[in-house]
Amino acid sequence: MYDIRPVAYVIGLLVACLGATMLLPMLVDLAEGRGQWPVFLESAIITMFCGGLIALACSNAVQEGLTIQQTFLLTTGVWVALPIFGALPFVLGATEASYTDAFFEAMSGLTTTGSTVFSGLEDLPKGLLLWRGLLQWLGGIGIIVVAMVFLPELRVGGMQIFKTESFDTFGKILPRATQISSSISTIYVSLTLACAGAYILAGMNTFDATVHAMTTLATGGFANYDASFGAFGPAVEYVAVVFMILAALPFVRYVQLSATRELRAVFDDRQIRGFLLTALVLVLFMLLWRVVSADVALEPALRRVLFNMVSILTGTGYASEDYSGWGPFAVLAFFFVGLIGGCAGSTSCSVKVFRYQLLFASIKVQLKRIRSPHGVFIPRYDGRPIDDLLLSSVISFFVVFVVSLGVLSVALSLTGLDFITSVSGAATAIANIGPGLGPEIGPSGNFAGLNDTAKWIMSFAMLAGRLELLAVLALFTPRFWRE
Repeated sequence: MYDIRPVAYVIGLLVACLGATMLLPMLVDLAEGRGQWPVFLESAIITMFCGGLIALACSNAVQEGLTIQQTFLLTTGVWVALPIFGALPFVLGATEASYTDAFFEAMSGLTTTGSTVFSGLEDLPKGLLLWRGLLQWLGGIGIIVVAMVFLPELRVGGMQIFKTESFDTFGKILPRATQISSSISTIYVSLTLACAGAYILAGMNTFDATVHAMTTLATGGFANYDASFGAFGPAVEYVAVVFMILAALPFVRYVQLSATRELRAVFDDRQIRGFLLTALVLVLFMLLWRVVSADVALEPALRRVLFNMVSILTGTGYASEDYSGWGPFAVLAFFFVGLIGGCAGSTSCSVKVFRYQLLFASIKVQLKRIRSPHGVFIPRYDGRPIDDLLLSSVISFFVVFVVSLGVLSVALSLTGLDFITSVSGAATAIANIGPGLGPEIGPSGNFAGLNDTAKWIMSFAMLAGRLELLAVLALFTPRFWRE
């Protein structure tokens, strides 16, 4: 019989830790004086009890490392278990949400998607607003560790290119994960504090600055207001742009920068250069189009294009205005920009820049081979040869991504959604972007009006997309369960 006790033990500990985290919004609600603090106390007790019981029951199976098979289960199981309990405050709290809505919100938070089913956010108790921010913040740091430690070992979607000598983890996954996550956590907390301080200096109050710093560094996009960043001034938008970009860069480079004090470790990274160049070109192109087509003033146009374009590119999902009103071209542009994403090893989401770079490198070599059939051409990335297995995994990821997007779009349309809502809803879920397109789920709307079936489909898509698709889909193959 397949032994899942080591996996259940780790999941139980993480669930218990999530329950302990609920005490923070409880204290905020207690200080606010609206009588909502018992909600988080009850949720914390239930969560810590269940998590502790699972961990205790499986503690006799603790081992130093996990097999690859167990690691697949762990990476998926954590992102299934945590939203189950993370939804409790929404069910028991002021929103009185159905469990479907509560689970959707919790999954959207922990996968840092940022799609919400709640409106009237500014009227919610501060504890619930903080809880939404905490879910995204915890999901952000969690996905970095998964991306840098576990996914390269699973060899899905080309992530093994980031299995460098200094972060080689094969055969000792959990011990090495502890070392890496310790360094990354310090960077993550430091950047969050810096972001909160910058928001305060830009005019935010302390509570808003804290929550939005969490969701900015997580590139999650949950905001405290229905108007998102439209509720704040221009200075806040510029601050958000800076930290969204910083959060979309690979955190391993920050670790190297803190150790060597050399900026070259950052700017010599081809992926980082590609991401920054992509952002610059997209912003300049959209700015030129806006100024010429809409005859708007340069500074407001620059700020709004910069903010919204970076927000969608990084998968954060904030909005300073409803960009669907910019015209059909802008809507189509934002749709495809959302499918690019930031850097691997960051809190950003979607396909990721490095996969496009590997794909283009492969296409370039194939074109050379067509022109010179007898020549020897080897695709390279950052000066290193790219082996066939790596290219195969990247191409497989692209195929699975496109097919999954089509299947999800059809599935959502079968629930009764219109074409634009179905396609953009599938894209925003599988790419973990946040807002979709159209009047219902666009930047000025939310996902509350979707039927329950659509919400469960999108919840699964958010999970699969956040864990690079193949890591989740592998669980549904018979071969995976063979000893």
